[in-house]
Amino acid sequence: MNLRITPLNIVGAVALGLVVVNVFSEKDNAPRHIDMSGFYLLILGCLILVTFITDLIFRFTLKDLKRIWIVESIFLVITAILIVIIQKLT
Repeated sequence: MNLRITPLNIVGAVALGLVVVNVFSEKDNAPRHIDMSGFYLLILGCLILVTFITDLIFRFTLKDLKRIWIVESIFLVITAILIVIIQKLT
């Protein structure tokens, strides 16, 4: 089995960890609990699904691991920039 870690895998794992911590942690006793409503957990779940599908698309189209890292890193930077621009406009 060829296990290849990519930037989208890392983003998906962090998002999944955040969802699991928010769902299973006690709301009153956690000192550093990030209070997220159900809507934000749904959006984060959609982010996990999109990163998984996008990672599969990049894996099937690009075979070289170095090229996958470069393309996915650029994809994440462009996505972050677009999110910041959209937040500033609204």
